[in-house]
Amino acid sequence: MNDKVKRLFDEVAQEYDKQRRQLIPCFDDFYGIAVSLVEAKGPSPAILDLGAGTGLLTAFVAAKVPDARFTLIDFSASMLDQARRRFEGSPGTFRYVEGDYSSCAFEEKFEFIVSSLSIHHLTHEAKRSLFARVHGALKDGGVFVNADQVAGESPYYDRLYRARWDASIESSGLERAAIEASRERRKQDINAKAGDQVAWLKEAGFREADCVFRYFDFAVFHAVKGGDGRE
Repeated sequence: MNDKVKRLFDEVAQEYDKQRRQLIPCFDDFYGIAVSLVEAKGPSPAILDLGAGTGLLTAFVAAKVPDARFTLIDFSASMLDQARRRFEGSPGTFRYVEGDYSSCAFEEKFEFIVSSLSIHHLTHEAKRSLFARVHGALKDGGVFVNADQVAGESPYYDRLYRARWDASIESSGLERAAIEASRERRKQDINAKAGDQVAWLKEAGFREADCVFRYFDFAVFHAVKGGDGRE
C-alpha cells in the first residue's frame, strides 16, 4: 500500500470509529453478516485481522468469540495504538503487528482470517497474490471473511454507487471536514468487481467462495479452504 494511504489513515485514527456508522450506510448488516460467518468449532481459535486499523472488526468478533487468539496487522501505528487501548484488559489474547500485510510473512496457521475495508486499497494483482497467501495461511477447513468495497459492473454503476454514498454522507450529520476527508481517502480506492474477486479466491485454491452480501459498493465475501482432502 502506498504512503499516501498510510498518511490519510494515520490522520483520522482518533476519529475513525466514531465516523464508521455515518460513512457506511449499511453498517449493521455489513459488519453483522461478516461476524456471523466466524463460526468457531473449537476453543481459542487463531484469528488474523488484515488491515485491522483500530480493531473495530476484531472487537465485534471478540464479543462473539472471547477466548480467541487475535493477531491484528496494520501499517498505521496510530491505528494500532487505538486498537491497543481498545483491548486493554479484555479477555482473549491480542498481538499487534505493524506492517504491510500485502508483503509480510504469515508466521502461523489460522482458523479464520478476516478483513474489513482494507484490501480494496491494493492493486488487482496484489489482491490476487494476497488471496493465495491467505489460503496458504489458513488451516484446512479455515475461513476467510472479507468485508470490503467493490466496483460496479460498468462505469454507470460506479457512478450510481458513488451518488448514493454521497447522498448518504451528506445527510449523515458528519461535519464538513470529515466528509471531505472521507472523499479524499476514497480517491485512493482500487475497487475490483465482486465476480472477479470470487474468481480470484477460487483461483487461489479456496474450495468454496462467494459474495454473500452486497449493498451497492459494500460487500462481504466468504471463502473456505478445503478440509476434506481437497485443496
